[in-house]
Amino acid sequence: MAKFDERYAEELMSIESALMQTYRAHADMTDWEARDAVKGLIRTYQAETRGRAAPTLRLNSIAQEAYDSVKVVIDWRLGRALVLVPESQPVDVPITTRTIDEMLACLKTILNSIELWQKERGRRGYFDYVSQFVK
Repeated sequence: MAKFDERYAEELMSIESALMQTYRAHADMTDWEARDAVKGLIRTYQAETRGRAAPTLRLNSIAQEAYDSVKVVIDWRLGRALVLVPESQPVDVPITTRTIDEMLACLKTILNSIELWQKERGRRGYFDYVSQFVK
């Protein structure tokens, strides 16, 4: 059986790409904002699995932007959203839809990565590491 990172490589890369997009738009973004966004998403989707309302999150503007960007990716992977081209026309992009539990596992993997690289390399350690792989 394939390792988790191999089985969900596309999903993990999509999440990391969304985080990197926000990072590149904000020179002052740190791993903390990425961590807060991912933790918020975990709380949001866990609440959904329990039939509860989404929690009220207190994110700064950069973390909120990262949250929103990653949420679009996750909703797309859950089969809830369409991809838009620059002319704002929906495009049917074939994907393997995933369950909330699978996407929660992906978010937790990303969270562990953020915490590991932040601890190893400092306040932008995760982004310094991931930037090698995400263009």
